[in-house]
Amino acid sequence: MRIVVAIGGSVLLNNYDSKKFQEYREILENLYAEHEIFVVVGGGVPAREYINIVRGLNGGEAICDDIGIEVTRINAKLLSIALGSHAYQKVPHNFQEALEYSATGKIIVMGGTEPAHSTDAVSAILAEYVNADILVNLTSVDGMYDKDPNKFEDAKLISEITADEMLSFIQGKDTKAGTYEFFDMTAIQMIKRSSIKTIIANGYNPENLEKIINGEKIGTLII
Repeated sequence: MRIVVAIGGSVLLNNYDSKKFQEYREILENLYAEHEIFVVVGGGVPAREYINIVRGLNGGEAICDDIGIEVTRINAKLLSIALGSHAYQKVPHNFQEALEYSATGKIIVMGGTEPAHSTDAVSAILAEYVNADILVNLTSVDGMYDKDPNKFEDAKLISEITADEMLSFIQGKDTKAGTYEFFDMTAIQMIKRSSIKTIIANGYNPENLEKIINGEKIGTLII
């Protein structure tokens, strides 16, 4: 299969060490033996911290986005280093470069692309651009809930949801640079128009990615 994987920056850098990068290296190398893989890495806490500095300097939202994108590309480079010869050792800055680099047969790892596009959106656009078979979004929770599971103990995991239902759910949410929302509008619109099979799952356990690709039901399926 041709697989696009989005990995949250907070997942990879939860403890500011190399552990998660090494764990994902093992999983991605296993999958690489049979599949074509593209990875989009988020900015996480480091991106949000830098964005707060930019706001303190009275920088606009586009500049905040630009700084956040640079951080995602650093995170992407770190994962490329972890993957060594299995990854193309240049981070694409756009979708055409990602497709071109994939001709090498290597794992492609990228971050953000341009202002106003979260890495969730980047992964969804990339999945459409390369005609992926599946998009896997690995985040800090087990999937999509009916409310924030970090704030509400009675939050319930949604095993399946339509793109239209997700659009209604996130309508009106904050879209400033560095804010955390479960999924942004652009990502859902891309998934909807392309009918991309998308699964959202907990990325703190890298083995979840392998389980999903092997057909195990985990997290939330967007139908």
